[in-house]
Amino acid sequence: MIYNLSLIITFFFLSFFSSNNSSFIESKKHKNKFEHIAKLTAISDVMITSVYQNLNANQFVMPHYESFAAALKGYYKLKEQGMAKKEILTLIDFSLSSNTRRLWVINLATNTILFHSLVAHGRNTGEEFATNFSNKPSSFQSSLGFYITGEVYTGKHGLSLKLDGLEKGVNCNARSRAVVIHGADYVSDSFIKEHKRLGRSQGCPALPNELTLPIINVIKNQSVLFIYHPSRKSVEEIEKLTS
Repeated sequence: MIYNLSLIITFFFLSFFSSNNSSFIESKKHKNKFEHIAKLTAISDVMITSVYQNLNANQFVMPHYESFAAALKGYYKLKEQGMAKKEILTLIDFSLSSNTRRLWVINLATNTILFHSLVAHGRNTGEEFATNFSNKPSSFQSSLGFYITGEVYTGKHGLSLKLDGLEKGVNCNARSRAVVIHGADYVSDSFIKEHKRLGRSQGCPALPNELTLPIINVIKNQSVLFIYHPSRKSVEEIEKLTS
């Protein structure tokens, strides 16, 4: 009887120890995983800060850090997924006045700003400032978020570049809406001088005519375009990309 009782106690002790040991191991795994994620995030932030601080402005005005950081995080993810084929990042900051140059084309291989340009937003997105955004057809509003540039074609606005929106419900209708990069007469300093604001498109990020060809030639065929506005939680949205 005593012998059987000892066996039962021993079995219970071993089972308890094994269960707690497994729980400890699982807990340690989760802790290590969270520490790894935190470490990667810290490395990412350090990298982004380093890239920004060492960016060759090429005599252009620098983009704001917040918009640049959001753009670069998304670029890294898309590059990792194999969706971005070029080391070119185009950033549009729609938190800025349309009377200022708020588009940057950046060569990340050389860490150099190549272009800094005026860019239009949609006529129903706002007057001088962009405030309202939509993914709906015929909304005549701009769409935020990440895009991959597509192919070049010649349309009613001349040389144009197709865009593929990557974010469901945010900009995924870009191609069917014919949201493209093209040149326009209303994107110019002379238009701003006459009308006190830049002209507006039907939702396209329209460029000055004289910069359309050189910019399109650089960013065409699967580079990253990011349209920023602080109204969106960009870091959270980046996590949804390609998922």
